[in-house]
Amino acid sequence: MSPMMMMLILLGVMGTVLVLLWIYRGTLENHEDDQLFLSEGESHMAKEQAELQRKLGKVEPMIRWLGAASAVLLLAIVGLWLYSAFNRPIT
Repeated sequence: MSPMMMMLILLGVMGTVLVLLWIYRGTLENHEDDQLFLSEGESHMAKEQAELQRKLGKVEPMIRWLGAASAVLLLAIVGLWLYSAFNRPIT
């Protein structure tokens, strides 16, 4: 298997994981409330919102790192493709 094919497969896997993380973040954000008016009996809602914030805090850095890694890999693939195209003998 060529290095280009391995890099394309890796990019596909990374892209799939990135899309799944975006979907997961979207579902978490749908359950997030902008403002809460709580009485003593509704304190469990504050705990739920704090848990959502904790989960979002874990997902966001993964999305940033995976997005940056995907961009770098994409640039490497384009660079390798251009390098092989310019070094191919003209027939």
